[in-house]
Amino acid sequence: MRIDCNSGWLDQAQLTPSPNFDQRPAGVAVDTLIIHNISLPPDEYGGNEIAEFFCNSLDCDAHPFFDKIRHTRVSAHFLIHRDGAIQQFVPVHERAWHAGPSCCEGREGVNDFSIGIELEGSDHVPYEQAQYQALARLTRAISVCYPAITSERIFGHSDIAPGRKTDPGESFDWSCYRKLLGA
Repeated sequence: MRIDCNSGWLDQAQLTPSPNFDQRPAGVAVDTLIIHNISLPPDEYGGNEIAEFFCNSLDCDAHPFFDKIRHTRVSAHFLIHRDGAIQQFVPVHERAWHAGPSCCEGREGVNDFSIGIELEGSDHVPYEQAQYQALARLTRAISVCYPAITSERIFGHSDIAPGRKTDPGESFDWSCYRKLLGA
């Protein structure tokens, strides 16, 4: 698994470009990884709704929950499906809109200096081993382009937006992930 550091795309990902990104501010170094979770509808897995949501093509009349997110414009760099398949929406050198209002170690605007990875899941449902394995491989691939992203620079969404976000949740096994990273 390899990321082309010039194009910002992962060679083993399903590429699904999202319009929900922009350029990072000049001179800002990417040094942080943020782990999220998402399922659409909530606690349902396996559909294409997450990709449709990140690409502004979700049929918001298809499920009552979707009306709540009708005007939301978000993305992440990557989504890791339950089976470990990786989908990429934004090149890593661009700013995906994944963190929202956030602060990491005193720095606000976390989207500016981070890469966002969504796991298909929820706070209370255990993640699949295939997801942890894919996440570890992806993390290593990202660190080739961005060596400042060390194991100490990996956070959950809940760490950077406490009180507003809870993901990746209590079901995320940080020790399993760190062990796979060799950290």
